[in-house]
Amino acid sequence: MKKSLFFKSAFILLVGSLLTRSLGFIIRIIFTRVIGPEGINLHSLIMPTYSLVISLTQLGLPVAISTVVAKGTKRGKNILFSVAPIVLLLNLCMMLIIFFAAHFIAYTLLDEPNAMYPIMSMALILPFISISSILRGYFFGKQQMLPHTVSNVIEQIARLAIIALFLPKLVDFGPVYGVCGYILLSIVSEAISIIVFLLYLPKNFVIKKEDLKPDLKTTKEVMNLCIPTVGGRIIGNIFYFLEPIILMYVLKLVGYSNSFIATEYGIYNAYVIPLLVIPSFVVQAISTALVPEVSRSYEKRDHANIKKRLRQSLAISLILGIITNIFVFLFPEYLLNVLYNTTEGILYIKILAFFFVIYNLEGPLSSTLQALGKTKEAFRATTLGVILKTISLALFSLLHIGLYGLVIGEIIDICVVVGFNAVALKKTLKEKRAS
Repeated sequence: MKKSLFFKSAFILLVGSLLTRSLGFIIRIIFTRVIGPEGINLHSLIMPTYSLVISLTQLGLPVAISTVVAKGTKRGKNILFSVAPIVLLLNLCMMLIIFFAAHFIAYTLLDEPNAMYPIMSMALILPFISISSILRGYFFGKQQMLPHTVSNVIEQIARLAIIALFLPKLVDFGPVYGVCGYILLSIVSEAISIIVFLLYLPKNFVIKKEDLKPDLKTTKEVMNLCIPTVGGRIIGNIFYFLEPIILMYVLKLVGYSNSFIATEYGIYNAYVIPLLVIPSFVVQAISTALVPEVSRSYEKRDHANIKKRLRQSLAISLILGIITNIFVFLFPEYLLNVLYNTTEGILYIKILAFFFVIYNLEGPLSSTLQALGKTKEAFRATTLGVILKTISLALFSLLHIGLYGLVIGEIIDICVVVGFNAVALKKTLKEKRAS
C-alpha cells in the first residue's frame, strides 16, 4: 500500500506538472511575443522582487503543513484554522509595505520608473496565494495530489485564455499596462485554484464554531517548520532581488549601458533559465511526493524506506537531467527559435547546461531534509550558496565580461547548495540510524 501510494502520488503530480508546464510554455511564448522586448526587460527586472514577495507570502506553508498533516497527530481542520489568521495578518502588513515601498524600489534601487506600478500590482494577489498555499499543504499531507493537479491545470487553462484575450489589448496602451495586467491575472487563476481545492474537501468537512479558534500549539509547530524553510527562500529571494540592482551598478561602473544590461538580463531570465529548468516539473513532482512519504516513514522509524525513496528520487532526477540537458546543449538555437522566436542566449545555455544536471538533485535532497525536520541545514546551504553567488557576480562583473559574472555566480551557487545538502543528509541519515 505504502509503495503504491508514493508512486501514485508522484505519478499524479508528474502528469499534472507535465500538463501545467506545457501550458506554461504556451503562455510564456504568447507573453514574450505579445509583450515585446521592452515589456520582457521590465518584467525581468521586477521578477526578483516578485519572487521575494511570493516567498514571504507563502511562508513555506505547503511543505510545513504537509509535514504536520502527514504525521497524523492533529486534525486537518485544526491545522488549517490555526495557521490561516496569522498568515492573513502578515499578508495585510506585506501589502501595505509593497504599496509604500514601490516608488523607492522602482526609482532608487532598480533605476526604472516604469517598474513602480507593476510592483504595486503584486500586493493585490497576496491573500489569494496564501489561501491556496494553505489548502495545497493540507492535501499534500494527506497524500491526495489530485486536487493540486486539477487546480493547477484549470488555473493554467484560465490564465492562457485570459492572456490570449486581454493581454494584446493591454499592451496597446504600453508595456507597463501589459506587465501589470499579466501580474494581476494571477488573482483570477489563484481564485480558481482555491475554488477547486474547496470542492475536493471531504464531504464531512463541516466547519463548527470551535474549529475557528486557533490552537497556539499547532500554530507554533507549523511555524517552527515554516521559519527555517521560508528563511532559506527569503534569503535566496533577497539576494535574487538584489541581483539586478548589483548587476546594474557594477556593470554601469565598468562602462556598460542601461539598455545592454536590461536586454542581456532579460535574455538570461526569459529565455535561458526556462530552457535549462525544463526537467524541473518532474523533479518538483517527485520532491513534493517525497515529503509526506519520508515524514510518515520517519514517524514509524522506517529508515530503510527513507533511503530507498531518496535513491529512487535522485536516480530519476539525475537521468532525466542528463537526457534533457544534453538535448538543450546540442540544439539550443532550434529550441530558442521554436519557443521564443529568437536565437539570443545560446552561449549562456552551453556553459550552464552541465551544471543544471546537478541542479536537478537539489529538490529531492532539500525535500528529504525538510521532511526529517532538518530545515536548518537546508537553510544554511541556501544562504551560503546565494552569498557566494552574489559576491562572485559582483567581483567577476568588474572584469568587464558582461553578464558572464552572473553565469559564474550561478554555477557556484548550484554546486555549493547541492554539495552541502548532500553532506548534511548523509550525516542526518547516519544519526537517525544510530538512534
